[in-house]
Amino acid sequence: MKRTPILLLSCALIAACTIASSQGQNSSPAETKTAVFAGGCFWCIQPAFDKANGVIKTVVGYCGGTEPNPTYELVSSEKTGYRESIQITYDPAKISYDRLLDIYWRQIDPTQADGQFTDIGPSYRAAIFFSNDDEKKIAETSKEKLARSGKFNKPIATEILPAMKFYPAEAYHQKYYQQNPEHFEAFEQGSGRTSFHKKTWDKEP
Repeated sequence: MKRTPILLLSCALIAACTIASSQGQNSSPAETKTAVFAGGCFWCIQPAFDKANGVIKTVVGYCGGTEPNPTYELVSSEKTGYRESIQITYDPAKISYDRLLDIYWRQIDPTQADGQFTDIGPSYRAAIFFSNDDEKKIAETSKEKLARSGKFNKPIATEILPAMKFYPAEAYHQKYYQQNPEHFEAFEQGSGRTSFHKKTWDKEP
């Protein structure tokens, strides 16, 4: 079929729009960073970060140990240094590391040293894993600010530790709140997280 100039122009415009749309969908920030936090059951700390503007991706997994390729069974045996953790990939132009820490504090009981809520053991202990001196300084300042806030009548027990290799957890742990919403909600309520959050933070902006 012979194509007229109008038809050729239309095809060119459609092609240009398709390319532009594709580029827009595949575009990503010029710079991204990652942050790693441990806060007890990693199922429970993922939803808040997923909702945060500027967070690109979250993955739950294990951090703090040295044995390669840890599994849930290995970590839950409490014989390793691994802690259930979350790795957050974020756009620093939209959300700061300090803001991520603000979200983090609201997901945990920062005064609990032996785990989090009803999850007791080394793998459930809270920690901020810093990857450079700036993150360490920001984390220490944020922790001091929380300690001075008067919100808690016990010392802040959350540790600030050098980052170690992060290993993603098994697929069935990822976005557990979406995969099994009813069980997730029951677990969160039963563990005491929900009531603690309401009592501690519900009046905060």
